[in-house]
Amino acid sequence: MQYKIPVQIENEDTIFLGLSFRQLGIIMGWGGVAYGLFTVLEPRIGSQMAIVFVIPLVVIGIIIALVKVSEMTFLPLILNIVRLNLNAKKRLWSQGTDSYEPFDIGVIKVKQEKKGEANLSLAEKMQKNDEIAEKLKNL
Repeated sequence: MQYKIPVQIENEDTIFLGLSFRQLGIIMGWGGVAYGLFTVLEPRIGSQMAIVFVIPLVVIGIIIALVKVSEMTFLPLILNIVRLNLNAKKRLWSQGTDSYEPFDIGVIKVKQEKKGEANLSLAEKMQKNDEIAEKLKNL
């Protein structure tokens, strides 16, 4: 017996006004933050000035909820841009190697050991590891 498998299982179902549950949640969350900020600022600086501070929050929320580039939503897009800027811009292809090895995905680059460093004693290697750990703490 064969079962029918849906073709578009990764598409989000629209709930209201063509928006998915995730998009509605993001818009309502940012809208709630904007409303809270408005209620705090309105008695102090007036409603017209409070709206000036609130409108950018609403726009940011709408952008985060609705922007989709190359089938990526806003958060994966930003994370991929950050990863691209932190890692090397050029990737070399090598046959037989998976595209995403756990080591390749990391964003911290560690210098390759030089040929002379292979003969270091254990204490010297531990000292170098401690130096790297200190550099990472200072990031």
